Amino acid sequence: MDKPKDASFAYQSVYRYLVEWIEASPSQGERKLPSLRHLAQRLGVSVSTTKYAYSLLEDQERIYAKPKSGYFTRWIPAPLSTEHSPNLLDQVFANARQPGMLALSSDAPAMLLSLENPLLMIEREIARQYPRSLTPLYLPFGEPELRTALAERYTCSTAPYWQAEQVYIGSDLHTVLDVSLSALELRGTVALVESPCSWAILRQLQAANIRVIEVPLGADGRFNMPAFHELLKQEPIRLAVLSSTVNIPQGGVVPAQDKQQVCRWLAERDIWLFENDTYGDLYFEPRPARYRDYADPQRLVVFSTFDKVIGSEAPYGYVLCRGQAPHLQRLFMERGFRLSPIRQKAIAKLLTSKRLDQHLVMLRAALLERMTRMKALLEALGEWQVVEPSGGASFWLQTRRTVDMRWVFEHLLAQRIVIAPGELFSQQGTWKQSLRLSYTLDWSKDIAQAVRQLAQAIRQSP
Repeated sequence: MDKPKDASFAYQSVYRYLVEWIEASPSQGERKLPSLRHLAQRLGVSVSTTKYAYSLLEDQERIYAKPKSGYFTRWIPAPLSTEHSPNLLDQVFANARQPGMLALSSDAPAMLLSLENPLLMIEREIARQYPRSLTPLYLPFGEPELRTALAERYTCSTAPYWQAEQVYIGSDLHTVLDVSLSALELRGTVALVESPCSWAILRQLQAANIRVIEVPLGADGRFNMPAFHELLKQEPIRLAVLSSTVNIPQGGVVPAQDKQQVCRWLAERDIWLFENDTYGDLYFEPRPARYRDYADPQRLVVFSTFDKVIGSEAPYGYVLCRGQAPHLQRLFMERGFRLSPIRQKAIAKLLTSKRLDQHLVMLRAALLERMTRMKALLEALGEWQVVEPSGGASFWLQTRRTVDMRWVFEHLLAQRIVIAPGELFSQQGTWKQSLRLSYTLDWSKDIAQAVRQLAQAIRQSP
């Protein structure tokens, strides 16, 4: 285990121990886990550390608690057969959750370095300061301290600047996007997106009955600008969804002058810009330009979530928007989010104390180190075109010859390896010769061997 004596990583060590203990089981039936106190004594950690590791496994539905009996592993069915679940994305997620599966498809940067332990410590301190009887139970737009902290974080100049009332916080990214699309009357319209595009965004647009037009990114991370402009002239586009700094998942960077030109074209046609800032801070130096630096401030929505950089204990999503305030306020009030004010105050403390900024410096360094290590593995095998990403948590690989990536996916499932085929990142099913390969993995496992198995599957593909 990495750094078992470091208190800030103790729960991660306990978590990995429990995962390996569960996966080593010869049966997929229920098993009783060691008690919190017994495991704490065995591993030389505090009971609160073991409790936190158990709670992570509970959140993942891998274990459950029986009152007065302890913790038990859940019965997990065998990996889904592709014959019974034709949806590829569902197959990826279902199989990645199975015990013993190595998910090369994972996309959780905070796995490398999270702020969950400091977050929970701050929360406990705040809980002692604010008795529950004095804590408001209903804050439909989010906790004021967190809204203020986000407005200050996103304000970089006097014009335009953000104010707390222009920040809206919801339970997760899905719900805040859903409310925003409804409030801005964009359901049933036409959207332009960069391609490859996050599967979560594609699903969200599909759920809103929005027709999606995909604009492919080149290997250099740039759009074909004349083709981009022609689409804007020919199609009744109402919104564009674009990554703020590094293109996710492709990993390239659109130059500042291109972003500025795109924003001019969008402003000329009153097209809403939805800037995806989920990975906005996960760039390698130097920091790329952002679309919001050039966009029409009255036609701009910035959306993001905390979990990519803090961890799963901070799942809230948020949007910043200056326009259509009455509509956004009405729909957020109708949705009636009931989020923990104490947890939101704790996140605000991470922002205002600069703890998050310090964390991001270390997280970017960890991502860069893992990316460099993965790049060396990939270049040694030669089955794909390797373009070094400018940030993010994954490589976007394109095979050097035509392969059946579905066959590769199914072949690797039999070897208990899960990949994310490129067609997941397109509504039109393009990128069939590509895949997203994460480098935010548990490197205590034999990642090099798994990558070699991936390369061999590609070589064997019909």
